[in-house]
Amino acid sequence: MTLLNALTFKQLRTLDAVKDSRSLSAAGEDLGLTAPAVHSQLKSLEENFGTRMLYRDGPIKFQPTPEGEALLTAHRKCRAALEAAVLQIEGLRRGLTGTVILGVVSTGKYFAPQLVASLKKSCPEIEIILKIGNRQEMVAALGDGSIDLAIMGRPPRAPALEATKIGDHPHVLIAPPDHPLAKLETITADDILGQTIILRETGSGTRIMSLRFFDRIGEGHTYDRIEMESNETIKQSVIAGLGIAIISRHTVTEELKSGRLVEIDALQLPIRRVWYILHTEDHDMTGAMRTVRDLIVSANGSFLPN
Repeated sequence: MTLLNALTFKQLRTLDAVKDSRSLSAAGEDLGLTAPAVHSQLKSLEENFGTRMLYRDGPIKFQPTPEGEALLTAHRKCRAALEAAVLQIEGLRRGLTGTVILGVVSTGKYFAPQLVASLKKSCPEIEIILKIGNRQEMVAALGDGSIDLAIMGRPPRAPALEATKIGDHPHVLIAPPDHPLAKLETITADDILGQTIILRETGSGTRIMSLRFFDRIGEGHTYDRIEMESNETIKQSVIAGLGIAIISRHTVTEELKSGRLVEIDALQLPIRRVWYILHTEDHDMTGAMRTVRDLIVSANGSFLPN
């Protein structure tokens, strides 16, 4: 019975070398073996398969038999597959290929697609999968390993993370251009808290930051509030006159430019925050992860809306 485990690449290389050189001694020189060692490799190979792999006489001496040709064809395919694997391993090691799952909080969806497009141009062999969710969802995804890297604001306390600043992230108080606050020269905390405040949903980082701001300036003052689940809905609601809101300036760039919204400059506004790129400390960084992270960091926030 043919024993596949007894088959070695050394035997296959020997068979290939003899076929090319048509000489045991010449094949031995190519392989760094003696002629008897070449003969021994061929003998073991043929005994394993129970058939001749090379012709021994005539004008086709040392050319492969049909059985030998079948084995050499398989050898060429195996070698090509292994060479491809070596290149892939080298690419993975150097961070030139692989897959990276990048999580971005929903506020970042206004620049994330452009960022991913830029990354793909810089490292086309790396597949970048973009996932969007609120802060709570992204923190959970980092914790369970379902994303590799995350872009968000203030890093959470758990899980243990390595955080690198990638750009400034101001938050502003927005109102429609005809809103009474837009006409006041001096704005007090009572002026702001006398309005209906529109907040993001539970789990949103913007909501957490907004509540802290209103609690700080109001010192426990109650105010009317409405909750909405996306920045887009909040923007349209403010434009429609349903209330005012604190929101990332990066999400309202176009509306501020066009005049559909105005930024209320008052008290401790805008709120200065920072964008970070994060990964868990116990998650071994692959080469692809390092490449993507380093490209994002080196961009110095150039991908953020002006």
